[in-house]
Amino acid sequence: MDISVVVPLYNEAESLPKLYEWIERVMHENKFSYEVIFVDDGSTDESWTIVEELKAKSPEQVRGIKFRHNYGKSPALHCGFQMAQGNVVITMDADLQDSPDEIPELYNMIYTENYDLVSGWKKKRYDAKLTKNLPSKLYNATARAVTGLKLHDMNCGLKAYRNEVVKNIEVYGDMHRYIPYLAKNAGFTRIGEKVVTHRKREFGISKFGLNRFVNGYLDLLTLWFLSKFGKKPMHFFGLMGSLMFMLGFIAIVVVGAHKLIALKNHVPAPLVVDSPYFYISLVMMILGTLLFLAGFVAEIVARNSPERNNYKIEKEF
Repeated sequence: MDISVVVPLYNEAESLPKLYEWIERVMHENKFSYEVIFVDDGSTDESWTIVEELKAKSPEQVRGIKFRHNYGKSPALHCGFQMAQGNVVITMDADLQDSPDEIPELYNMIYTENYDLVSGWKKKRYDAKLTKNLPSKLYNATARAVTGLKLHDMNCGLKAYRNEVVKNIEVYGDMHRYIPYLAKNAGFTRIGEKVVTHRKREFGISKFGLNRFVNGYLDLLTLWFLSKFGKKPMHFFGLMGSLMFMLGFIAIVVVGAHKLIALKNHVPAPLVVDSPYFYISLVMMILGTLLFLAGFVAEIVARNSPERNNYKIEKEF
């Protein structure tokens, strides 16, 4: 099979018939063998009924997954990826803001140009500038700096993947925003970008609020930390703890030495406990010890994790 199209959806009943008709037309025009996997993320409207009707009309091409309640986009993509059988996997949103006309070129970039992943870039957007465009630019600038991936629109829902990529990454929580980074950490480094058409929403309203930007930054920090120190937490906590303990120890030695020098020279000196530096040093030594112990405990947990030797092997003889 050439292409699997994974469409996560939540309350998009009005757009689904037009979306599938559009995908079907593009596939037939380009003579692709394909499947469309609709993942209903706990919709409360008639979305699943529409998916069942599409399945009845195209039993070979339409597949569906229905969640009991709303888990989020990442779980929807994860389940869709597990089901996908096509050599190239395309993801797009169900709100008709992603154009299926982009599919042939995305497919060629994977199949012909040998990319592992191609991310869409909605260079010209039709969203509200203050609530979406500006925060999106700031978010993407931060993501580029942290991940090292020079993508302009990392969170674009329209992406293409080689099948082995989606089978070797785990999309969880809200990590759908950082799938290119997940792929990079899994060893898939041929990551490209394509300018794609962004269309105005025809039906309904956006399902994402402004809190996605705050959550996005927190998820980015989490992913960065796990990718750097997930299997070696002592390298972070141990280093930070040791540095803090040593600085605190040196500071308290200086405070004590100052007191001893004053006594030796018969110069009046305040009590050590009257110095604020004594308490700052003490707190630093305690925090340093706690950080070191946290790293030690985290190292024990990591060493006992069933995933500790889960390495991605590309080829073997």
